[in-house]
Amino acid sequence: MKILEQIGKYFILMNRVFSKPEKNKIYYRQVLKEIESLGINSIGIVIIISIFMGAVITLQTRYNLENPLIPLYLIGLTARDSMLLEFSSTIVGLILAGKVGSSIASEIGHMRITEQIDALEIMGVNSASFLILPKIIAAVLFNPILTLISMFVGVFGGWAAAVVTGALTSTDYIYGIQYWFIPFYITYSLVKTVVFAIIITSVPAFFGYYVKGGALEVGRSSTKGVVTSSVLILLFNVILTQLLLA
Repeated sequence: MKILEQIGKYFILMNRVFSKPEKNKIYYRQVLKEIESLGINSIGIVIIISIFMGAVITLQTRYNLENPLIPLYLIGLTARDSMLLEFSSTIVGLILAGKVGSSIASEIGHMRITEQIDALEIMGVNSASFLILPKIIAAVLFNPILTLISMFVGVFGGWAAAVVTGALTSTDYIYGIQYWFIPFYITYSLVKTVVFAIIITSVPAFFGYYVKGGALEVGRSSTKGVVTSSVLILLFNVILTQLLLA
């Protein structure tokens, strides 16, 4: 029953979040601020993770490909499709759930226990919309860009690993990433990214918004937000894969 109560409170909060903003100009500035905070500041970690993911996929595929009848260019194809279909959206989403989600839950939770949210409500401001909506919009707009960056960097990381280690020639790898390319894979990955962006921002914000107690409870709400959003990302990954690729 507690789970149902939490789900109900979440959707009630989201109804407040997506209500009509009082002043669009203020929200516009907030969205730009959140794009920098949640999106641009995450580019570095996305690039680092994606390079190593692409490299590991390429090297593991090469070292496990012992059959001489299988052409080596399929290693490039495997690295490309792995990044496009799964790693650039889901794995990066999980990383952002930890980085961005904990930040959002802590920020809003701190505002709750210091009564800043109560002060906004007294002034007649829709605190849920003012604090959470810009974060959701920023993530929905910028996370697809992070996913595209991850795809490109991951494929490049695979190429670099193949060439540097001598596991594969540059010609074979490049032919592999060009072979039998399906553009819908990018669309599929971006659709997942948008859904994950909503989860990454709204779920930790929910736990932070309703936190009670002191600093210790803020930390616990941050942990709950990250764990719950990570589980939901994996759940919706299965659902969206079945809906879009089946």
